[in-house]
Amino acid sequence: MAKKQSGISCCAFCGRPADMAEFLIPTPDEKMCICPDCVDQLHQMIIDYHKQVAAGNGKNVNLKDAKSGGINLQKVPKPKEIKAFLDQYVIGQDSAKRYLSVAVYNHYKRLAQPPTDDVDIEKSNIILVGPTGTGKTLLARTIAKMLDVPFTIVDATVLTQAGYVGEDIESLLTRLLQVADYDVAKAERGIVFIDEIDKIARKGDNPSITRDVSGEGVQQGLLKLLEGSIVNVPPQGGRKHPEQKMIPVDTKNILFICGGAFDGIEDKVAHRLNSHVVGYATGDKVRRHLKREDYMQFVAPQDLKSYGLIPEIIGRLPILTTLEALDRDALRRVLTEPKNAITRQYEKLFAMDGVKLEFTPEALDFIVDKAIEFKLGARGLRSIVETIMIDAMFDIPGTEDKKFVVTPEYAQEQLKKANFEA
Repeated sequence: MAKKQSGISCCAFCGRPADMAEFLIPTPDEKMCICPDCVDQLHQMIIDYHKQVAAGNGKNVNLKDAKSGGINLQKVPKPKEIKAFLDQYVIGQDSAKRYLSVAVYNHYKRLAQPPTDDVDIEKSNIILVGPTGTGKTLLARTIAKMLDVPFTIVDATVLTQAGYVGEDIESLLTRLLQVADYDVAKAERGIVFIDEIDKIARKGDNPSITRDVSGEGVQQGLLKLLEGSIVNVPPQGGRKHPEQKMIPVDTKNILFICGGAFDGIEDKVAHRLNSHVVGYATGDKVRRHLKREDYMQFVAPQDLKSYGLIPEIIGRLPILTTLEALDRDALRRVLTEPKNAITRQYEKLFAMDGVKLEFTPEALDFIVDKAIEFKLGARGLRSIVETIMIDAMFDIPGTEDKKFVVTPEYAQEQLKKANFEA
């Protein structure tokens, strides 16, 4: 029978201390023990092994696939395949797609690495920097559709330092556990996308003598998650169920992808690029002709530090890539080309009522011009189209109409009626 062992200090498999395990299961000679989480992980390895044997028509399979959680690199999508999938849903942002594709593929390779290998591949956490409406969250949601590991998107804006009103840092992993059906071994191979990472920037450029509980305090708490350590996670959230038993989760193999708009970071970049220029006749000609929005491509780790991220957390996010602001052509493509394009969504809504919806090319150009005018990005396209279509969606379902065409004149009239420009 399983029992607590006062003479044994930790699990022989994972090294989890006895006080962090529910109980320890000893060997017959009581010289070693194993914790329930490792038993569950071994059980999952056996299940994965049997699945692979069955898929191989009874042939023997290399056990290292089972030890790595059933990851078979032959079946894992290659970086080019991942990027091609992202291209179907996200317009542009080739650089960010390439970084994400490589990072995800390398994450699979880390999981498939034999535990006895001398070379330990370290994870490469990513930080995405780009203006609002450029596709950071959409990239994360899209890539989650094709992954074979648990993937969750969490929001950093609700986090506060432990002991203050708000969510604790450990609650980030609660959602990952839920996605993995509370399978700890499966969750420990997952990917977490932390959105709005810029909202926890330090309020001042220098360390404050007072506690910055929703800024620097959160960043300090995130360090152990990003680096890799055993974290006690409340399975139902930490505030409403204080009596619940914590679940220890090892974050060593969890890949973290962070994204943020970092509004105003262009000023930090511009200051850094021009700080060494002395005199009106010196300086790089290319830099002098840059527009404000073009500075985003030159974002460097020191700019993130100036913005308010602490050096320790920047060091744990070694891969920095930026997303470009969408120009007119890209916004025009966003309206019609992706699989879940905005116009396709409304066409499907009308088709469910037996009505064929059409947007004239001139109407699409008008919508794009308005999005650029109000600097709303891709998200602004949705709000503009919704404003234009609200009356049609209200009136047409109760009529006999079988076709509806959106013209620039109709679009302009609807925006004026809704006082959109005001």
